[in-house]
Amino acid sequence: MSALSLNLLNANWIKTDIENVQRKTKIFCTLGPACWSEEGLLELIDAGMNVARFNFSHGDHASHLACLNRLRGALAKRPNKNVAIMLDTKGPEIRTGFLANKDKVTIEKDSLIEMTTDYEFLGDETKIACSYPQLPESVQVGASVLVADGSLVLTVTEINDTSIFVRANNTATLGERKNMNLPGCKVMLPTLTEKDEDDLVNFGLVHGIDYIAASFVRTGQDIDNIRKVLGPRGRGIKIIAKIENQEGLENFDEILAKTDGVMVARGDLGMEIPPEKVFLAQKMMIRKANIAGKPVVTATQMLESMIKAPRPTRAECTDVAKRCA
Repeated sequence: MSALSLNLLNANWIKTDIENVQRKTKIFCTLGPACWSEEGLLELIDAGMNVARFNFSHGDHASHLACLNRLRGALAKRPNKNVAIMLDTKGPEIRTGFLANKDKVTIEKDSLIEMTTDYEFLGDETKIACSYPQLPESVQVGASVLVADGSLVLTVTEINDTSIFVRANNTATLGERKNMNLPGCKVMLPTLTEKDEDDLVNFGLVHGIDYIAASFVRTGQDIDNIRKVLGPRGRGIKIIAKIENQEGLENFDEILAKTDGVMVARGDLGMEIPPEKVFLAQKMMIRKANIAGKPVVTATQMLESMIKAPRPTRAECTDVAKRCA
């Protein structure tokens, strides 16, 4: 029996001062308006932040640079602390269009809606626009379409040249430009968009970031493309491949061989595959990354209840512990 097993059989382990145990697991923190003041950044540094994540799905270069400068100013006051900088790319996205009344529309359960690839169309309860031109080519009759983080679930009933018809599985209120997911479908969009390339070259390389979290990586070629964009100047930047869809899971081995690390992005992954299978995918990716000796990050809804509560739920504690065990 191992020393750990013997220790767990002894109730005295509960009294162990875990603050004095060396922590090998690193903590990634997303910086946003709630914490990007210098005082807030100092609190994060003192609490154990190891990597500062800059989410380039939001904000512009000027706002991110101002936050980066404040972070480096805060680190100058903590010379014994090290915090790496990570740029998280926006990546490809599919969104619904604008609405005729500029407000929200209510989609009733069992109602039939047309989704058009004409993104100039102003939608209503019966017809809405989609930003993805290849929508009719990517879906099949019977496929699911998830809108607004899955709050609206649609089933494809008919496919035309420039539009599809879907039936609503539930009633939901829909605003403008909501995100869309096509579970199980191969999306014909580049992993690295023009915006991403601009962010990498004109922010990442210029301001000395340490990591790139590459969103929606689907193949090993995606990693090669990012390295090509970075060029010789970005030789020291490490790439963390975010696995967020079925195609990324299917090609995980070739992605793992080329990337510097992996992020299990449970948010979008939970939209793309059945939620009860996210745990299995997570275990598979963590195990393979461990065997390969490459760092692996688990993200989304870690201790989310603590946004409003001072203590995490027991389920959240178990979730975090299982990621580290």
